[in-house]
Amino acid sequence: MSSPSLRLVIPTFGLMAFALLCSDCKRKPVAWDNTNPLATLDASLPDASLPLDGGALADLAGSQKRVEAKETAMGTSITFVAYTNDKVDESGTRELFAKALDEVKRLEGLLSEWRDDSDVGRVNKGEGEWVSVGPEALELIQKSIAAGKQSDGSFDITFQVMSELWKFGDARDPSPSVPKKTDVQNKKKHIDYRKIEVQEQTVKLAKGQRIGLGGIAKGYIVDKAVRILKDGGLAAFLVQAGGDLYGSGKKPDGSRWVSGIQDPRGGSGKFFGVLELEDHAFSTAGDYARAYVVDGKRYHHIIDPRTGYPATASRSVTIWAPDALTTDTIDDAVFILGPEKGLALVESLDGVGAVIVDASNKVWVSKRLEGKWKQMSQPTDGI
Repeated sequence: MSSPSLRLVIPTFGLMAFALLCSDCKRKPVAWDNTNPLATLDASLPDASLPLDGGALADLAGSQKRVEAKETAMGTSITFVAYTNDKVDESGTRELFAKALDEVKRLEGLLSEWRDDSDVGRVNKGEGEWVSVGPEALELIQKSIAAGKQSDGSFDITFQVMSELWKFGDARDPSPSVPKKTDVQNKKKHIDYRKIEVQEQTVKLAKGQRIGLGGIAKGYIVDKAVRILKDGGLAAFLVQAGGDLYGSGKKPDGSRWVSGIQDPRGGSGKFFGVLELEDHAFSTAGDYARAYVVDGKRYHHIIDPRTGYPATASRSVTIWAPDALTTDTIDDAVFILGPEKGLALVESLDGVGAVIVDASNKVWVSKRLEGKWKQMSQPTDGI
C-alpha cells in the first residue's frame, strides 16, 4: 500500500494505509517507496508434483531464455524478470517490459500525492471543493474507501495530514523528536476516510484533509504491469517495485519463485523465513525500514489513525495474496490491527495469507500459508 521490508528472493531452501512516505515533495516528484529493493530475483522451489522427469525439464528449460530489465519509477527500483516461450521471444519480451514500464510511469503521474499536477495533488489542493479526476484515480480512491470500511478504519488514505508531523527517511530531522501531543491530536481530527465524497467523476475532501495513496497505489500499479505482460503472452515472470512483488507461473524447471521475509530486528538482508510464490503477490509492512528510537522507544512510519501515533501491535506483517493491490492494502491494516484481529481479516479474504511478527516477537502464521512458507530461525529480539 502500498510496505517496509527487504524482499529478498533467494536460490535456497525448499519451501499505508499509513505509510508516511517521507520525501520532500519539492525535491522529489514521487515518494511512494518505503522499502529496500530485492537483492536478487533468482529463486526456485522444487515441485514434487510436476509431471515431467528430469530430462524433460532440462529440455524445457533449455528452450526458454531468461530476460531481465531494471528501471526506476515511483521513487524506487522496478525489476522485470521473465522466461521466453513459443509465443514471445527475447525481443518481444523486452518490448512488453517497455510497455509495462510506460504504464507504470503514466499511472505514477496520475496518482502521486507528491506532484501538484497529479489527480491526487489537485484533489489535495482543492480541499472543500469538487475536483474532477480521471478513471484511474477515481477507481483507486473508491477502492481505498472500501478498504477503510473493510478494515474498520485501520486503512485510511486521509492519513496524509500526519506527514507534516511524523518525518522519516529522507524527510527525517537530523535530531528526531516526538511531535507534541496537542499537535498530533489537532491533525488527527482530519483523519476520516468517511468524509471523502465521490460523485460521478469528481472527488471532494473536507476542509483540512489530505489524501495519500502510498499504501495502495504501488500494488495497483504492479497489477497493471502484470496484466500487460500476461496479455502479451508471457506466463513465467516476476514484477518487483521496491518491496511489492508478483510472481507469475513457474520457472521452466518447474520451480516456484521464493521470497525471503526480513528479520525485523536482524539488520538489512537478514531473513527469518521464506515464502513461495506462484500467481501470487507478496509485500511486507514493518517498523524498521523508516524509524528512529527516542528515549528507548521506537517510532516508525506506520501510523495508527485511531491514535495519531505509530502502531504498536506488530513488528512486521507479510501478506501473500492473488494480487498486489490486496497485499499493499492489507499489510498496513493488519499491522495496525495486530495478530488476532489482523488474522481474522486475512482469513476472511479469499486466497490471502499472512506471516506476522507481533510486538513481543512471536510469529503468527495464517492457515493458508501452511506448507507454503518455511521458518528458518526465530526473529531477533530488540527495541
